Amino acid sequence: MMNISLFPQWFIWALAAAVFAALTAIFAKLGLKNIDSDYATFIRTVVILLALAAFLTYTGKWQDPTTLSYKNWIFLVLSGLATGASWLAYFKALQMGNATQVAPVDKFSIVLTTVFAVIFLAERPTAREWLGIAFICTGVLVLAFRR
Repeated sequence: MMNISLFPQWFIWALAAAVFAALTAIFAKLGLKNIDSDYATFIRTVVILLALAAFLTYTGKWQDPTTLSYKNWIFLVLSGLATGASWLAYFKALQMGNATQVAPVDKFSIVLTTVFAVIFLAERPTAREWLGIAFICTGVLVLAFRR
């Protein structure tokens, strides 16, 4: 059995996110039959809101919203709007295409995140990281072209 302590905690959480994102695609594709994708996104959002509220209550992690800075609010609101737009587009794409087509193309966000992180966050990926990003980009392009 693999000793997970060999991996940094961020990697374990990122891997969990990937597993849940994969399940999201499968469950969404199954749940989108005979329903508008925008309404399905609304249902998903309500479920997330309720689940997070229960989690925050259970863990005692509620915070006073007045303690957040103006900058916190601006960027969290922008992030929420971007997430909502992403979900709407993702569910529409899943409704129209196969999960095996849509999910990999959706992961082009990895390439864009890297480019945006370089531009806006002054992050500097290593040559090895750029090579991985190039492979992802190539894979997305291969999947995008029709046979």
